[in-house]
Amino acid sequence: MSDTRRRVKVYTLNEDRQWDDRGTGHVSSTFVERLKGISLLVRAESDGSLLLESKISPNTAYQKQQDTLIVWSEADNYDLALSFQEKAGCDEIWEKICQVQGKDPALDITQDPIDESEEDHFEEIPETTHLVELPPCELARLEEIADLVTSVLSSPIRREKLALALMSEGYIKKLLGLFRVCEDLDNREGLHHLYEIVRGVLFLNKAALFEVMFSDDCIMDVVGCLEYDPALVQPKRHREFLTKTAKFKEVIPITDSELRQKIHQTYRVQYIQDIILPTPSVFEENFLSTLTSFIFFNKVEIVSMLQEDEKFLTEVFAQLTDEATEESKRRELVNFVKEFCAFSQTLQPQNRDAFYKTLANLGILPALEIVMGMDDLQVRAAAIDIFSYLVEFSPSMVREFVMQEPQQTEDDVLLINVVIKQMICDSDPELGGAVQLMGLLRTLIDPENMLASTNKTEKTEFLSFFYKYCMHVLTAPLLANTAHDKNSKDHPEGSAKINPVCPDNFQTAQLLALILELLTFCVEHHTYHIKTYIMNKDLLRRVLVLMNSKHTFLALCALRFMRRIIGLKDEYYNRYIIKGNLFEPVINALLDNGTRYNLLNSAIIELFEFIKVEDIKSLIAHIVDNFYKALESIEYVQTFKGLKGRYEQEKDRQSQKLNRYRRDARSMDEDEELWFNDDDDDEDGEAVERRMDEDFSDSYEKFMEAKKGAANGANGANNGKSAAIPPASPAITSSNSSSSSVKTVALPATPVVKTALVGLVDYPDDEDEEEEDEEEEEQSPRKRPRLSS
Repeated sequence: MSDTRRRVKVYTLNEDRQWDDRGTGHVSSTFVERLKGISLLVRAESDGSLLLESKISPNTAYQKQQDTLIVWSEADNYDLALSFQEKAGCDEIWEKICQVQGKDPALDITQDPIDESEEDHFEEIPETTHLVELPPCELARLEEIADLVTSVLSSPIRREKLALALMSEGYIKKLLGLFRVCEDLDNREGLHHLYEIVRGVLFLNKAALFEVMFSDDCIMDVVGCLEYDPALVQPKRHREFLTKTAKFKEVIPITDSELRQKIHQTYRVQYIQDIILPTPSVFEENFLSTLTSFIFFNKVEIVSMLQEDEKFLTEVFAQLTDEATEESKRRELVNFVKEFCAFSQTLQPQNRDAFYKTLANLGILPALEIVMGMDDLQVRAAAIDIFSYLVEFSPSMVREFVMQEPQQTEDDVLLINVVIKQMICDSDPELGGAVQLMGLLRTLIDPENMLASTNKTEKTEFLSFFYKYCMHVLTAPLLANTAHDKNSKDHPEGSAKINPVCPDNFQTAQLLALILELLTFCVEHHTYHIKTYIMNKDLLRRVLVLMNSKHTFLALCALRFMRRIIGLKDEYYNRYIIKGNLFEPVINALLDNGTRYNLLNSAIIELFEFIKVEDIKSLIAHIVDNFYKALESIEYVQTFKGLKGRYEQEKDRQSQKLNRYRRDARSMDEDEELWFNDDDDDEDGEAVERRMDEDFSDSYEKFMEAKKGAANGANGANNGKSAAIPPASPAITSSNSSSSSVKTVALPATPVVKTALVGLVDYPDDEDEEEEDEEEEEQSPRKRPRLSS
């Protein structure tokens, strides 16, 4: 369908009383067999799928608002709205709804919700179809009018009738005329009545009345009426603020008069809701729901109209990045873009996606890179807010731009480095901007929100980029403030413990704490990249210099960094810590803290407790070997005694293993000596092999005679020789080259080698030892299965 009259957006009201956009399509009213009635159908303009199928029920209350909206409820908590592109389309569907329900299309609501109490007394209300009769709009009747408006608020039916009466007689404009008269006469009583009347009319919650009250002709008088709250001694000066203090600044002239009027109207209505009207009570919170919707749809319309005006936005970004632009003008431009992004938060996800893509195409990120580097604090603050909107919406979009920068620009200025420098150079004593930027950096380097596709891995590419181009900028203040002092030799021995360059400035300490928080995050979430960086820069040693800081929070940040590293239980890190003796500053801090039971004391003890509980053997051995004497006096916790206990247990275990190994090795050595005694003298390998064959035959014949008898012994010996020699030949071959290599091969299977080789070589001078070995074999039955195997 190409008919724009029927083009609509479908909205549903969520639990937070915010409108969710369900899509754009074309609406029609058709008889649906399944629903057995005329229904509203909305088919998506993108793929023709069904966005809405709603039967026009005779009892459903439909409301027409702002000429292009139809709103209704299908269930207790399910509100729907159709927002038409054109008024003609809205009127057409409204007439169809009224035709089905048998109502007058001139009305803006088709049904009245009736309370049970009203239903019971329905017969008592004569001629309910008639409008409420309003008193004449005169000064003398203001109190009567105020009482009437206040009295109808509890009844939905009477609210509707009063709204129709107010609309039909042009009553609102007459009331506002009386306001001007009362103000000229300084008639406070009349002004107080007008406050009650206007407030009550707002609580009628009718879009048609809002259209009149918030028009250019009436809105300032409405604000004027709301200044005279009877509860106040002196009236507020809201009109003075709106006309003199609040200035509308057109950074680029807006040629569309409708757009300009919408912006003015939205600002003033938002002011009425947020500033003038009191916070509604629990019973009144639904009274202004239509006002909230009015503002919401106005904002959506403003963003859409600005977004479609490409010339306007192109001019904004051109002037923003132009060096010739005056500072005051640039400040206004940045504030406009910030406000524009804030308005976009009212958009639904798919519309917000299109909005930020439009900004990206127009060059928002290169513009921010220029603006963030400027001296004007207000401009920088606004630029940071815009950047936060972009990062929160799509970190991937920002990362993609950042990674393309080195190829596209010749200078070394990168957006992410500009952000880091802004964080480092924040002039705010409380570092409010730095904290915000640190959070954005963390979002950008968080692997959890990085996409991995088949063609490329964003995580790998971006982290490689970050550690190559940006990490040195981030750590520069940390390395500068923990550098070794060149004059440390001049300091007396007692003061060597306190590093003179350790920052005492509170603001610097806060900044270093933020950097450490980011680095700790990197240790947790980046494995290879941060590990390589820490090793290359010896970063942990530099961080632990901060254990001497007088600012305990900074010492705790340094300790937390080390705790995260040890928490990974990575032996690569453990060897680095041991080699650099990096527990020394931690233990010095513990000893310097003395007997004070504070957070630093507890955090250090928890570090050692973790090492003990997780039984990290290399660190336990290092700590006990090097520091136990200094720590053994600490008895108020059992942590260090426990470490010593773990150390002793491991030492005993290793000792037992060593003894067992030595025993096995000793029993093997006796037999190896038999084998290798004359090995060096036996240079003729063939003689050795021949002697082995003969000896094996004799042994095998004896074995077979005992088992089968002498008759089959010769054949068995021949077969046995061919089967047994191949396994033995590798050992013999290697023995010709090196006796030590044979020992190495034989070690793992010591018992088997020992028993197998006893009968293979017959040394004439070792007959006694051979007999002893045979006796041992008879006494050790468990060796026999291993021989047969």
